[in-house]
Amino acid sequence: MQRLDKLLSEAGVASRKDLKAMIKAGRVTVDGQTARTPEMKVDETTARVCVDGRLVGRQRTVILMLHKPAGYVTSTDDPRDQTVMELIPDQYRYLKPVPVGRLDKETEGLLLFTNDGQLAHRLLAPRSRVWKRYYAEHEGQAGQEDVEAFAAGILLRDGERCLPARLMPQGPGRSLVEVCEGKYHQVRRMLASRGMPVTYLRRVSEGHLDLGDLPLGQVREVEPWELWGETEIL
Repeated sequence: MQRLDKLLSEAGVASRKDLKAMIKAGRVTVDGQTARTPEMKVDETTARVCVDGRLVGRQRTVILMLHKPAGYVTSTDDPRDQTVMELIPDQYRYLKPVPVGRLDKETEGLLLFTNDGQLAHRLLAPRSRVWKRYYAEHEGQAGQEDVEAFAAGILLRDGERCLPARLMPQGPGRSLVEVCEGKYHQVRRMLASRGMPVTYLRRVSEGHLDLGDLPLGQVREVEPWELWGETEIL
């Protein structure tokens, strides 16, 4: 048995001082009942402890989708720049989600977070063929030769070869690009290699999950089936 405030503190929910106020406000439940005192004894192996209706600590896997704005770096800590972690709501911080892959500082769009290492690995592994779609604005106009070059696997200017990708021209200076790997600045480098430097880039989907109408800078929780489709078991 363990004190409730100690269990919550060790789970990284908040400081002991803040936890006292949270419990007093009725934000913490144990096995469905509102907790009233920080000193309450709970069985840490079986008790279902929730904060604001959400399970605490490792009892729950979480997947979050952020509509990342430009100006934030994809990092858990950075001494110079704002990081995407600053956009994660407080009610998820104790679950310790981390970014899955990265978007560069000036790229907007869909960025996933999870506290499930196996899920993150599956999403990032090229062999999983999780396609990521980007909307790009760029100089010039993509043509059929560019489409074919992407399909064959772009050779970048530094000699690195990309896996086959999909380029879908959308008119002068606009394209959709789909890739199933995550090389450094990959989409920007691929388009630049074809003489089309990128001026704006936004990731709009990953797997079966679309950014949809999620407002810029906002986060929502997603379910595994949203990534893989309802017919595939995670």
